[in-house]
Order: sequence, then C-alpha cells, then structure tokens
Amino acid sequence: MSGGNTEQPVQAESASEHTASDRGPLHDSAPADPAANSDGQHAAGESGNSSAENGHRSRFAVALRRGAILLVVATAGILFWNYRHLLTLQAVADHEATLRTWYQQSPVLFVAGAFGLYVAVTGTSLPGATVLTLACGWFFGFWPALVLVSFASTAGASSALLMSRYLLRDTVQHRFHGRLKTFNEALRREGAFYLFTLRLTPVVPFFVVNLVMGLTPMKLRTFWLVSQLGMLPGTCIYTWAGASIPSADRLASLGPGEVLSPRVIAALVLLGLFPLATKKLLGWLAPKALETVENSQS
Repeated sequence: MSGGNTEQPVQAESASEHTASDRGPLHDSAPADPAANSDGQHAAGESGNSSAENGHRSRFAVALRRGAILLVVATAGILFWNYRHLLTLQAVADHEATLRTWYQQSPVLFVAGAFGLYVAVTGTSLPGATVLTLACGWFFGFWPALVLVSFASTAGASSALLMSRYLLRDTVQHRFHGRLKTFNEALRREGAFYLFTLRLTPVVPFFVVNLVMGLTPMKLRTFWLVSQLGMLPGTCIYTWAGASIPSADRLASLGPGEVLSPRVIAALVLLGLFPLATKKLLGWLAPKALETVENSQS
C-alpha cells in the first residue's frame, strides 16, 4: 500500500510533463512582439499625419479659390470703374457706328472674324455663347445671323468633340465617368435621337454634351448633322430676339424704354416658353427619350 502511494505522484508528474510537451508551440502564449507594436504605432502615426496633411491641403485649396474669386471681383470692379464711360448708350452707339463701317468696308473679313470668335467661344466652352447669339442677331439681322450662328455653334461643338476624343480623353473620362456610362447606354437604346433630344432640351449643359460625346463611338458627321438640327429651333428664337433689339443709336436718341417694344416682349416670352414647350412636346412624342435625357443630369 505504501509503495503504491509513493509511485503515484511520480506518474502524475510525468503525465503533467507529457501534457505540457504535447501542447507544443502553437498552444504556448507567444510573448508580445515589440517590433509589431512599433510598426502599428508607426502606421497609426502615418495615418494621422496623412489626415492632417489632407486637411491642410483642403483648407489651402479653399483659401486659394476664395482668393481667386476676390481677385476676379476686384479686377472686374476696377475695370468697371475705369471704363464706365464706355457703357453709356452714346458710347455704345459710337462703337456700333465704327463696327458697321468696318463691316461695310470688309464684309467677308468681318463675318469671318465673327464666325471665328463664335467657334472659339463654343469650342473652348467659355461662357458667352448666348450673348454672342443675341449680338449677332442685333448686328447682322435675323437671316444672316441665323446662318452664321447655326454653322459656327455646330463647328464649335464639333471642335470640342475632337479635342475631347484625341487630346483630353483621359481627363474627360475621369471627370465625367458616370455621365459617359449613361450616354453610352442611352445611345445604344435611342441612337442619334438621344443626341437630338439633348440638343433640343437644355437639360445637360452644352459643353458637357460636346465633351462626353467625344468619348462615344458616334461619328463626327452624325454628331454635326444631329447637333445642327437639334440646336436650330433654339438658335432661331435667340437670333430673332437679338434682331428685335433696336440699334444703339436709336436707343440713345429715344431712351432705354424703346427696348421694351412689342417685338422684344414677344421674343422674351418665346425665350421663356421654348424650354417648357419643347419638354411637353417631347413628353408627348418620345416620353422614353425624354426620361433618358432627364436621367442624364446626374
């Protein structure tokens, strides 16, 4: 009995050692790695530094934009103050007389200059195409201005398409990736009629249509013809509105109240009703195409 009692602790100790050896390295609690902790702290520090750096850049960008806006406003104010005498009706009438003299002396060169200016403005997506359309109608009259503006606006749009397709592809694709997908899907469903609807209803900005269409498989000839036809009704109204404005000499002699003639008022009413009427007409004739165009805003 006493011998059995003396051997039992030894066996238990041996079993305990065997169990401990069976656990192996996978069951042992590994000590904390100082290098891993250091790397984690370093990564957290880098993340914090990156966030602070991004915040600093964002604040700098906002300050830069505000500074640029203030600079533009200040420059415009200085120019207005220094050249405010040129904005009187009499000054405009004098300039109009000079321009009409140049036009009579070199009509082809003058029209070519106006055409080139319009193409440059629309091709580079600068603001002012609407003002130029009104000015052309006012200066040349309805029919000459209609022909000039129709071809110049289409040429400018086509040049923007070519620049987007061959020079600015990566930039445009990055900037308008979502719209490009929408445009391609709509073109597969609607074909060229989608572009016609875009031109007829001013839902998507003019320059966006030109740039994004440059990344689609649409041919230049199709783009030109459809764009010119789609923009023609709006061009007619804006040109007629410009042609309704009296000459600067007449305004200088009769006063600004002459601007509100029945013809000018009718032109303003047409300008206001045209987008609504076009939308109603398309909603009746081609509701699916109109819905696709409205979805292209996002």
